[in-house]
Amino acid sequence: MFIWMGFIAFYSGVGSNLFRFTYKLIGHRKGGLAMATQIACAIFGAICGSNTATAATMGAIALPEMRKYHYDDSLSSASVAAGGALGVLIPPSVIFIVYGIQTEQSIGKLFIAGVIPGLLLMLLYIMTIGLVVSRKPDLGPAGPRFTWRERLSGVQNGLVEVFFTFCVSLGGLFAGWFTPTEAGAIGAASILLVTLLRRQLNWENLKKSLLATVKTTAMIMLIVAAAVVFGRFIAVSRLPYALATWASSLPLPPFAVLSIILLIYLLLGCVIDALALILLTIPIFYPVAVNVLGYDPIWFGVIIVLIVALGVITPPVGMNVFIIQGVVKDLPVERIFKGVWPFVLALFICIAILVVFPQLVTFLPALVS
Repeated sequence: MFIWMGFIAFYSGVGSNLFRFTYKLIGHRKGGLAMATQIACAIFGAICGSNTATAATMGAIALPEMRKYHYDDSLSSASVAAGGALGVLIPPSVIFIVYGIQTEQSIGKLFIAGVIPGLLLMLLYIMTIGLVVSRKPDLGPAGPRFTWRERLSGVQNGLVEVFFTFCVSLGGLFAGWFTPTEAGAIGAASILLVTLLRRQLNWENLKKSLLATVKTTAMIMLIVAAAVVFGRFIAVSRLPYALATWASSLPLPPFAVLSIILLIYLLLGCVIDALALILLTIPIFYPVAVNVLGYDPIWFGVIIVLIVALGVITPPVGMNVFIIQGVVKDLPVERIFKGVWPFVLALFICIAILVVFPQLVTFLPALVS
């Protein structure tokens, strides 16, 4: 249901409305179009939950605008690829759902735990773009300035669907009115109703959203089924027990062992798809991080999602980068990868902040416990 909610938003044009709204707000600044893309990605992520769908949607909308105002191709494409990662951090997130199922953690708590880290990462991305264009202003020229009347008109045209869907679906989940399954169904029904009433979704696009949802869900379920079998083999092999024993015997503090685990995730994320990586490795590393090292399982889930987000923009298998290259076919992949490194640094800074201040992750979930 959460996946269908995202595809309805994708095919109904909600993403383009969001970009126009944020574009009118800050597009007049140097690098403003790239900054507006980050805000639009964050808001779109609140009803999507997929990094690939977020990147594809915003790439198709924002990149032509940035080219129109002579943005550097490397900066513009990399900003959209990096912004797509916000789709797996800001709730609802397919990765959080899968992590919650595997570890038997509250999906509602995982969702709400991703809010502050998601906003923090968005702000770090915006600051990164600001620093890049302050050094080389020609990389991101300023766009046109809009009046406040024009900006406020974007609220009605850009935020109604998102605000209504988010409040009804995730607001009810956080308040304890719905289970995660019910929240997904209510969210899909809400955005379907709003887009139909506003005449934003025709029959053809509705069929496309259903077909895309079935394909994506079938793919995820097949991977989950295979991962369950893999997890049983891992359990029978006693690998998690052996790894936990090895980690506990190391003459290292928990932080150092966690750093080793995160480094392994970082290296694997460069060559394995994000969802597959979560499903294959959580049965191995989750018992070590939570049972041996004593880390909070919700906090660990957010950190793992951030590390996985690095994998979708780093070579050689940066999924978001190849999605953007598919949108802008005349742009070599090498140029996109060249532009992602400032955003990779921003992701590392975000992870470091959350490691030093874990309360940024655990504060909101504690309120709903």
